[in-house]
Amino acid sequence: MKKLIQTLKNIWSIEDLRGKILFTLMMIAIYRLGSHIVLPGIDPTKIDASTQNSTGILGLIDAFSGGAFNNASIFALGIMPYISASIFMQLMTVLVPSFQKMQKEGESGRKKINQYTRYLTVIVTLLQASAYVSYLQGMFAQSGAIMPAFSGYFWLSCLLVLTAGTMFVMWIGEKITDNGLGNGTSLIIMIGIIARLPQSFIQELSNKSGRSGDILIFIIEIAILIAIILGCVLLIQGVRKVPVNYAKQIVGNRQFGGARQFLPLKVNAAGVMPIIFAQAIIFIPTIFANFSTTGGGFLRAMNDHTNIWYMLIYSIVVIGFTFLYTALIFNPKQISDNLKQNNGFIPGVKPGQPTADYIGTIMDRITLPGAFLLAFVGILPGIVDSFGVTSQFSTFFGGTSLLIMVGVVLDTLQQIETQLLMRQYDGLMKSGRLQGRQSASPVQI
Repeated sequence: MKKLIQTLKNIWSIEDLRGKILFTLMMIAIYRLGSHIVLPGIDPTKIDASTQNSTGILGLIDAFSGGAFNNASIFALGIMPYISASIFMQLMTVLVPSFQKMQKEGESGRKKINQYTRYLTVIVTLLQASAYVSYLQGMFAQSGAIMPAFSGYFWLSCLLVLTAGTMFVMWIGEKITDNGLGNGTSLIIMIGIIARLPQSFIQELSNKSGRSGDILIFIIEIAILIAIILGCVLLIQGVRKVPVNYAKQIVGNRQFGGARQFLPLKVNAAGVMPIIFAQAIIFIPTIFANFSTTGGGFLRAMNDHTNIWYMLIYSIVVIGFTFLYTALIFNPKQISDNLKQNNGFIPGVKPGQPTADYIGTIMDRITLPGAFLLAFVGILPGIVDSFGVTSQFSTFFGGTSLLIMVGVVLDTLQQIETQLLMRQYDGLMKSGRLQGRQSASPVQI
């Protein structure tokens, strides 16, 4: 406890770090306030909770928005259109040569890509907002939540407000990244997910408080949740260190190089993207479930995350996307060329193409167990739900929500750790090591 208090004092004593933390908290507070402001023309007292959808892709959007989607908030679409546009632009920089060239132009190229991402975000937001307004009109048709005075121009007003709301959330995320602490977009998603945790926790506790024996089950659930979080930390932080030697160079009377370092290859280089892609792919068959007149056993299975066939197909898709996305973002040839340019080499491996093949082979070997672990984390909510845990609370036992929360928390702690080490303070932990503690240079997320 004494160490923790001293660490908090050190954090607060750094004026720059203190300002970043306060600015981040202020932006998050503004975002959460806007998440409770209902769209114009909707009576919040008549929103029927029974019509709210908490499954499929709609449930995923609602989880990322902190419940704003089902509450018909001005921030209902949240940051998801910007995420979609960013993913598309990231793929374009890998697949399209002109965007690859733009990315290599440095700061000017990055500004161009960011500007194109913003333009694409507006287009995606307009499309998603149109679909969302139609969804609201169908959902509130019976309850009368849409005020008659607004019925004439309800579609247009909501379209403009939702687009403006998403652009404002995007602006908040960029401001947090520039002037705050951590990655603004990731923090907004994490705050939306965590906002649902207290309600889910209380709901699970109330369900288990009926009998004395169920309280013990609830304690076991919390212990399992903590163990799963620790496992996710290992999955995200796990690396394979490849030894790299640098040749000695003598310039005048000074000697450079000759050091032995390591090339860290992440076990889960793809991050959470394979799970997001897999959920989007699995959701496609569920669109036709409501139109099936022949029983549709397969369609129903794809809409039930506790179904064994859903888990099997979902795992296969996650593993496939993990290898695909890792191949897109990881370039062994480029790493080999960088080592060669800096007079670095892997002991026992010739520079050039043999080094690229060696790194690629290692990456394939560590990606395989990483892909299986990622698939297991993705189906954990369905497994836990089948054991009697409430649907909302089970989402925190794995899947996208847990991986995003763990990843964002680790990245934020890493930045705080770097700020402390740069000013000759001790790190956040007396023992153990966060990625990024090895150097005092700012960490790029």
